[in-house]
Amino acid sequence: MAEVRLQEGESLENALRRFKRKVQQEDIIKEVKRHSYYLKPGEKRRVKQALARKRNRKKTRHEQD
Repeated sequence: MAEVRLQEGESLENALRRFKRKVQQEDIIKEVKRHSYYLKPGEKRRVKQALARKRNRKKTRHEQD
């Protein structure tokens, strides 16, 4: 769990910025989205394969340039 304490003389905006950075580094948002709904094993496999195809297309497109 990300936790940020206000330092003496620190503005709320700076503390919020530090909190957002910490949340992003710990991949908390990604984890929450992943657990927000259930995927059957077959669906999970199809999604994983689709992402792999997308990465490969992007990689080959990048290599052609």
